[in-house]
Amino acid sequence: MMSDRGREGRSAGFRGRGPPGHMGGRRIEKAKDPRGALRRLLSYLKPFRLQLGVVVFLVVTSTLLSLLGPYFIGVVIDQFISSGDLQGLLRISLLMLGTYLAQAVTSMASGWIMVTVAQRVLKNLRKELFEHIQTLSLSFFDRRPAGDLMSRLTNDVNAVNQALTQNVTRLITSLLTSVGVLLIMFRLNSWLALGSLLVFPIMVGITALVAKRTRSGFRSLQMNMGRLNATMEETLSGERAVIAFDQQKSALESFDQINHAVRDTGIHAMTYALLIMPLMGILSNLNIAVVAGLGGWLVLQGLASVGTIASFISYSRQFAQPLRQIAELYNSIQSALAGSERIFEIIDERPEVQDTPDAVPLDYIKGQVIFDHVDFNYVPEVPVLKDVSFVTEPGQIIALVGPTGAGKTTIINVLTRFYDIQGGIITLDGHDVSQIQKDTLRRQLGIVLQDVFLFSGTVMDNIRYGRLDATDEECMEAAKLANADHFITRLSQGYQTVISERGSNLSQGQRQLLSIARAIVANPGILILDEATSSIDTRTEVQIQEALVKLMEGRTSFVIAHRLSTIRNADQVLVINHGEIIERGTHEELLTAKGFYYRLYMSQFKGTNGDEDFERITFDVPVPMRQQQGGVAGLTVARGAFPERMKAIADIFLNNGAVSPETAKTPEELGLPPQFRMMQGRMAQTGLFLEHDGRYYLSEERLKQMQKRFGS
Repeated sequence: MMSDRGREGRSAGFRGRGPPGHMGGRRIEKAKDPRGALRRLLSYLKPFRLQLGVVVFLVVTSTLLSLLGPYFIGVVIDQFISSGDLQGLLRISLLMLGTYLAQAVTSMASGWIMVTVAQRVLKNLRKELFEHIQTLSLSFFDRRPAGDLMSRLTNDVNAVNQALTQNVTRLITSLLTSVGVLLIMFRLNSWLALGSLLVFPIMVGITALVAKRTRSGFRSLQMNMGRLNATMEETLSGERAVIAFDQQKSALESFDQINHAVRDTGIHAMTYALLIMPLMGILSNLNIAVVAGLGGWLVLQGLASVGTIASFISYSRQFAQPLRQIAELYNSIQSALAGSERIFEIIDERPEVQDTPDAVPLDYIKGQVIFDHVDFNYVPEVPVLKDVSFVTEPGQIIALVGPTGAGKTTIINVLTRFYDIQGGIITLDGHDVSQIQKDTLRRQLGIVLQDVFLFSGTVMDNIRYGRLDATDEECMEAAKLANADHFITRLSQGYQTVISERGSNLSQGQRQLLSIARAIVANPGILILDEATSSIDTRTEVQIQEALVKLMEGRTSFVIAHRLSTIRNADQVLVINHGEIIERGTHEELLTAKGFYYRLYMSQFKGTNGDEDFERITFDVPVPMRQQQGGVAGLTVARGAFPERMKAIADIFLNNGAVSPETAKTPEELGLPPQFRMMQGRMAQTGLFLEHDGRYYLSEERLKQMQKRFGS
């Protein structure tokens, strides 16, 4: 993302584009605070203490029942098989069957309750994370790619989901089983119990080593997954640009680079994770061998029975299984802790723009705006606005003019409190904007951007987004005022037509019209237009300009202008360059001064280059033209687009009513640069602009012919 200093006036959502985020791909060797993350994660379970108590009871019951099985096996061998007691064997067999069935039922019940609790916890966690993201300042989003935030909302939450849903009950079961097995083994035969513990320190050591390695691996993996998601989201969102500029290969190279990083960190994490099960299996079999060998010797010495040895072998397997499960759970737990840290990192982020404790609501505004020696920078020591001062009276139209990166959008950013200023003061109707509740402040603003964002939903929903309590009739009236009704009614479902993601099934001009209708519905006290008609054809632009004049009537309006012909009626034009207001005045005053604004205005018509710019308005297909007063016959007209510059000049003639010899006007009266007289020699060849006694007018008949030919 580009900063306001590099691409100031083109940001979506008036983001001034602070410094880009530094995800970097650097491997983080260990979790910052795994214990703290675990404590915070457990705090989300507090509202479900009763359900968790039931889960613990069921898990304990299930574990105790599972421990009875091996004991019954020893009893069967020593008391019933050796003595040939078939009735006793049948009774103990039925008892064992009932025990295992009860164990299965309690295990399933505990799992079902835990899944329910976990999903409720995750719902609350997702809600808290998403709600908190909505409160953060734009500077936060300048630093964080959208794909990384999506990864935290999905991948990291899913990692926590797996740990809570599947692994909490397994962990409790494993711990209880290990303790229970130890107690029973020492109760049956202390020598065999001590022998079976010989392998235990080795198992604990391996588990600790693997946990240390996997923690860093999984955190790095999830960080790189966030970067991969960010890359995919950005590329897919900009696929039209990728295809248009034939950059598929470059996009693939960028994807491959990060995909390889994901592969490498995935191998690093999973290699250690996968090692633990085979190692635990080897140690478990070693433990059984020790128990069998030592037990056989004890039987030969008359110190133990065969049934006891059989029970011990079964208990040894049960003792090793929880240790394997605990080691396996470490992978999921470490992944969940890494994910929860990344989630809490966002939740702990504080918005840079906050309401003060004594902030006041602003339910109605007149529209007086004062900038008093305002200084602002996105990055320390890199000023973007420098000592900016101006006064806007209620109902005035203020045009912000200047080259790209001059600071025009930044003025709007600080007025709307998307960012807080570093120096000076901004007041709205005498109130310091930093002392106004920012939500009520922004409800008073209607914003029409050049880059329109439409949400998935119906046309009506997108218009109503300006004010959610607006009626259907109000939305339709706004669409008519914005000249959007005519194309909406031609859609398949009219106002109920579903717009695809980002409005891709509409033209850019249609999206712009909906954006204007949305601003009309909002009925703001202050209107902000960022070259709102730049994506609309010239004929529609005239109608939209009329609608905007009605919309701006009685409202303070800020117009960020790039095509200077759109701001001739502004009450005040502020010329901004390098973050400073270098000129101010009306359109006519600034042209008369012949300063920076004058040169900028001339450059848009290429007037400073004489009429050489009109070399490009050449015509290829001969079209006979009748001789007009002041015109030259025999020129040719291209079968292509109606030249944009000629459209703009034609609009000036139409807006000023210069359409006949009686209403002809001088270039100065029309607001055209003086060099227009020199250009007229070539332009007269089109038969569109005609001269009468040193004054000029537009041939409407010729205009209609050209519009018909070009389909404009």
